[in-house]
Amino acid sequence: MRSLMDPLDLSVEEIDELISTSNDIIENSAKYSEMCRGKKLATLFFEPSTRTRLSFEAAMYELGGNVLGFSAANSSSAAKGESVADTAKTVSCYADIIAMRHPLEGAPYVASLNSDVPIINAGDGGHNHPTQTLADLLTISREKGRLNNLTVGFCGDLKYGRTVHSLIIALARYAGIKIVLISPDELKLPNYVKIGVLDRQNIPYSECDDLEKAIPELDILYMTRIQGERFADKDEYERLKDFYILTPDKLTYAKDNLSIMHPLPRVNEISVAIDNDKRACYFKQVKNGKYIRMALILKLLGMCKSDAPKPQKSEEILIKDKLVCKNPRCITSCEQELEQVFKVTDLDAGICRCIYCEKKSEKLYSEINL
Repeated sequence: MRSLMDPLDLSVEEIDELISTSNDIIENSAKYSEMCRGKKLATLFFEPSTRTRLSFEAAMYELGGNVLGFSAANSSSAAKGESVADTAKTVSCYADIIAMRHPLEGAPYVASLNSDVPIINAGDGGHNHPTQTLADLLTISREKGRLNNLTVGFCGDLKYGRTVHSLIIALARYAGIKIVLISPDELKLPNYVKIGVLDRQNIPYSECDDLEKAIPELDILYMTRIQGERFADKDEYERLKDFYILTPDKLTYAKDNLSIMHPLPRVNEISVAIDNDKRACYFKQVKNGKYIRMALILKLLGMCKSDAPKPQKSEEILIKDKLVCKNPRCITSCEQELEQVFKVTDLDAGICRCIYCEKKSEKLYSEINL
């Protein structure tokens, strides 16, 4: 049984296979209409969602399956204090596969350790959003005909934008990728992605705060909203929320074949005047999200033959109960009974990160008395 927590849980070959299956679903939908007959998807959404939840539900219905679940934490036993682990154990008695969104980072991972059925991470705090990444990759593939040799600009909230983190991690495995990071200083890409992914894999990237200067070189512009719900300081959010607004005049020097993407919902960071521009792809992303989730459900339920190899992951050095995660958005901050586990992600530098949320420890590996 496999679950999906982040893009690296799938090999490049498996992603290519999912894209191929999605394209076949688009062309031959009737062929897939009864493939999940008798199967049930549980959607456990502990924070608000429109596109992701409805996309999962539409995907399962179009495969001939059924859906159960909830769309708010206060309508579940979490309101009574039930742990994520117990929720996962209980719901896995009723469903064949579970999609979970949670505001605390690492919650779906905890669920995957306690479930008898596959868990799909549908977004955990500001950490990961792998199925949005798959939708993004399908969109890029369909728009550009490739996933390599592209200059991709990410603009807006790069600090809390889990869609940005996941997509960068995924794109870093393809040849010829160049990343342009466009954000104010307060919302720069976290070091665990910048150093742990871009630097480690020698992906060329640049940082700036000027969208108009960056736009001429881009093949893809990935806009994001400033996420007010992730800010502890609401005054800071008010100051930054309108930092970038993409309007038609800003596209004057953009490439004719630029692809403008956005994970949605948008607030005002993309003018509605751009919606009819042939370069706007964000509503295509929405539709592609349904198709790629159909393909993923089939894969995790073992209903699609696969010859693609699984990702090769090196054995991790784990440290238990020697460090404490200081991230207030980590699942360990809420569920105290969870074992504190860190992984050594860079042995040479001695960097340790929480296994749930990937927050860097203040102590180095060499400083821990093992």
